Amino acid sequence: MDTGEWYNKWDAAALYGDAVKGCDTCVEGSPITSEGVVCGPILRLTEVDYDGGWYNGSVLVIVKNGDGKVAPVISYRRGPVSEAEGGSVSEEEKLEVKMFHKDELVGDKFYFFRYTVRIPLEEYDQLVRYGLDGEWCENYRFYIPAKSRNFNVIAYSCNGFSLTVDTSVFKGSMWFDILRKHADIHYNVMLGGGDQIYSDSIRIAYSKIDKWLEIKDPIRKATTKVTPAFKIEMENFYLREYVEWYGYGHWRGGAPNSKTTQRCFPLAMASIPSINIWDDHDIIDGFGSYRDSFMKTDVFSSIGKAAFKYYMLFQHHVSMDDADDVDAYLKSKHWILGAQNGPYMGQKSHSVLTRLGPNMAMLGLDCRTERKLKEIVSPQTYDLVFQRLEQEAKKGGLDHLLVMLGVPIAYPRLVWLEWLFSSRLLAPIKYLSKKGIIAKGLLNDFNGDVELLDDLNDHWCARHHKRERNYFIARLQDFGARYGIRVTILSGDVHLAAVGRFRSKLHSGLRSSHDQANQEIITKPELDTRLMLNIVSSAVVNTPPPDAMTKLLQKRAPLHNFDADTQEDVLPLFERDTDGKTKRAVDSFLNKRNWSDVIPVANVLGSEYLSEALQIKPAEVLVPSIAANLHSKPSSKSERYQAYPVTPKGLISSIHVEMDRGNVNSETAWYVIPVPNLQTKGQKLDHTGMKHRDV
Repeated sequence: MDTGEWYNKWDAAALYGDAVKGCDTCVEGSPITSEGVVCGPILRLTEVDYDGGWYNGSVLVIVKNGDGKVAPVISYRRGPVSEAEGGSVSEEEKLEVKMFHKDELVGDKFYFFRYTVRIPLEEYDQLVRYGLDGEWCENYRFYIPAKSRNFNVIAYSCNGFSLTVDTSVFKGSMWFDILRKHADIHYNVMLGGGDQIYSDSIRIAYSKIDKWLEIKDPIRKATTKVTPAFKIEMENFYLREYVEWYGYGHWRGGAPNSKTTQRCFPLAMASIPSINIWDDHDIIDGFGSYRDSFMKTDVFSSIGKAAFKYYMLFQHHVSMDDADDVDAYLKSKHWILGAQNGPYMGQKSHSVLTRLGPNMAMLGLDCRTERKLKEIVSPQTYDLVFQRLEQEAKKGGLDHLLVMLGVPIAYPRLVWLEWLFSSRLLAPIKYLSKKGIIAKGLLNDFNGDVELLDDLNDHWCARHHKRERNYFIARLQDFGARYGIRVTILSGDVHLAAVGRFRSKLHSGLRSSHDQANQEIITKPELDTRLMLNIVSSAVVNTPPPDAMTKLLQKRAPLHNFDADTQEDVLPLFERDTDGKTKRAVDSFLNKRNWSDVIPVANVLGSEYLSEALQIKPAEVLVPSIAANLHSKPSSKSERYQAYPVTPKGLISSIHVEMDRGNVNSETAWYVIPVPNLQTKGQKLDHTGMKHRDV
């Protein structure tokens, strides 16, 4: 490419505005072409080695048909993001490539090529532009921060529609908004928090699975074996589903108006490297949260095994069928493998840990591979995870840890609904529903439970998981307090926006010492070792729940005591609607499509675009709110409206919420949460009074 174009502005809004049109429909049949590149390039960040000074990642490209002997060529050049930073544009180089997997779908061959990205870190921010077989598209670019700078991070989840959603009402695309902001902000990585693909249609795509679900005899259902032909059908489903979604943004559901083409999604994957964990819809709705006897059936466990294979191929660029390839990826330091194989897939959990800058790291905890109805992650695997976290912390310099959890952990309790849905009181209604007499959609087709029960069982606050939840939170708090690291949790799953909060408990006594302690907690959150925010951002594509659900959640979100010294609640972030004016009664939950980002304060202050958009100043103390009202005083003196300082080593987290789902312009409102770094360490916490303490 011509270096004279290197510093030209990338106008994503003008380039990709037309790609949004028609996102509420899709072509008849499959969009997969008969030959050539059908998926990719897809960028993946593996790890950043600050000791050696290397940025490591990979690129996935899939070619259909041909002989697979000649791989597409990826050439790249790298140089400074702006002329002001100094440095020069490199000569053109080629990425090393390996065909690491070969597949077949109805007689067509699919060749998976993985390109190794290994680029030295520099003293300045780098722009890397690349071409695929000589084609240098505008979005074939990514940004590597200077070795002294922390990453700009996107977090998203629920990247698809449920089976029968009426997609015709969604004319805009959050992925267009992401691309538009990426052109100015330069995001360095995007964290997929689960449900990067919706695979629930496997139950309607192949008659064998549908017929198996219709079997009423529990013994026959449990003893049905998966034949080789049945296994191929399952794998064919995931291969086709991934190529259509990751390659074309194409999806068709189970109803006439359930269809979409998210063209901006593949464009974003070619421009922002990903790190992913998975959740149930990457497999099938509720996987891991049904009864053990059902999960262990050959058919249902085989669905999990097939999903795992293609999850690793498309989201991690690794083949589980190739012993050499598995050995190669196991040598990468970013993996934290589970202590033992999961009970249904026969695979170890794959959590990921890497630095996202010299002072920031992320942990993506695999909460699905080991999941059972009564356990999410085994105690032995938790020990391995915290051993690695301790090793990373002891290297020094770590101010922030981002923890990716698919399902929110600071969220209202709905145990009474669990009790109702699993109660014998519903037995007569369940019977009539099975017979199709009343409430035909009440029960799911998998095991006859109430349809929403698997979603409730997924939650950390479910009665089966309370002990494990509290144990995990306490360990995270202890880790942060000991090393002076602010832990921030990123979650999705629930199709709405919210921010859960743990913080030191405010005392209600009349003594002056209590007043002084409370004042310290409220005015100096940078010293609060128990402060931990759970940013909940969902869904980037899927439909939000109805208003009645947010009202229910608001009522179920009072102040809770986690232990004698920690309380938890949900921030009143959404006091104003996306227009910045309309006052909302439900101020803690916003049921509109959204995505989020986490940007270091230093990067916000150093960006002309962000400085103008947010008007944030160093040392300013801000109450989390919509950006338009960020500098206004809160409407209440309640401790719910706690202000947070903009510290030099802090973060600014934002949730970008869709303003009008019927508008192709896809504009979002900006809700802002300052996250101060923890300015004390060496603390030992006491968790006296914590309920459900033992794992």
